[in-house]
Amino acid sequence: MSVICAEIASLRCCPFNAHVHRTVSSVTTETTAFPQGPIGSVSGRGLVLRGDDIDTDRIIPARFLKCVSFEALGEQAFADDRKELAGAHPFDQEVHQGASILVVNDNFGCGSSREHAPQALMRWGIRAVLGVSYAEIFHGNCLALGIPCAIASPDEIHALQDAVEADPEALWTLDLQSLLFSDGSTSQTISVASGALDMLRTGQWDATGQLVARDAELTRTMAALPYLHGF
Repeated sequence: MSVICAEIASLRCCPFNAHVHRTVSSVTTETTAFPQGPIGSVSGRGLVLRGDDIDTDRIIPARFLKCVSFEALGEQAFADDRKELAGAHPFDQEVHQGASILVVNDNFGCGSSREHAPQALMRWGIRAVLGVSYAEIFHGNCLALGIPCAIASPDEIHALQDAVEADPEALWTLDLQSLLFSDGSTSQTISVASGALDMLRTGQWDATGQLVARDAELTRTMAALPYLHGF
């Protein structure tokens, strides 16, 4: 455990909602503000990660679950895959640094139900995922962070992956109002689970934001509770 925590401790942790640049293995990555409130769309460059059944142990290896904070997990996303590919993994390639929309295949996020997996993706910079299907718990954990998990058919996803790879600098928008994924020249209808879609559009996924928005009402309620005032 000391080796693992030393590995994490050696990384700079970013403050909540900060805009920072990090250098990891000579590659600079950007972390944008974390999601909050209603989400109508997500725009950014795309990043393709091909392969079915990419599980949570690949997204964030189990040894990192021992650490007490999520803050530095972004640098460790796909740590073992990246080490094995020695710089050839999409998350390490210079052209993909700063990408925010991850395009995957079928059954993404399967395996153990670790919330560290979407936390690692979010802290690397991912703000939306588009794929064929997702493991249910992974999908729920993404929703809790305000990360949309959109879906399209296998053939449609393969075509979109080709399009994203053809121009890594293209700016894509995953629109939760029109339910389209587009870069202006290529456009694809997508879908999002109805309950999740409503929560994302209205901001109901953001429990903390809702509490902050109702601070005055909560303060009045607390003032009227006898067990908080010498009962």
